[in-house]
Amino acid sequence: MLPAVERLTRRSEYLRVAGARRSAAMPGLVLQARESNMQEATIRVGFTASRKVGKAVVRNRARRRLKAVAREILPLFALPGHDYVLIARAGTVDRPYPALIRDLKKALKRLKLRRDKEEEVGAEAS
Repeated sequence: MLPAVERLTRRSEYLRVAGARRSAAMPGLVLQARESNMQEATIRVGFTASRKVGKAVVRNRARRRLKAVAREILPLFALPGHDYVLIARAGTVDRPYPALIRDLKKALKRLKLRRDKEEEVGAEAS
């Protein structure tokens, strides 16, 4: 069974994740992570883009792209019981979608928070 993916909604939650000082910077995104004190089978995620990324239209597009990547990758590869924040970078909008997927997988692996999809499928069969 895939873990539930919920959203971070409060500024204090974003600050708590940033305060954990666990991050991995990739060309298309920055991933911050923190162990959650919520339900163990839940993944919580938030998205942000600063003004450095561009004007409002560009920032919104960057966040939409990050949301699409997270929706596809986090339930399959991210460890449950953690909070994640994906931060857009200047290259997020122009980066090819498959490269963004690779960036997120690589960031999870660098933070040692990646689980293999095959392990999950094998666990469901048991």
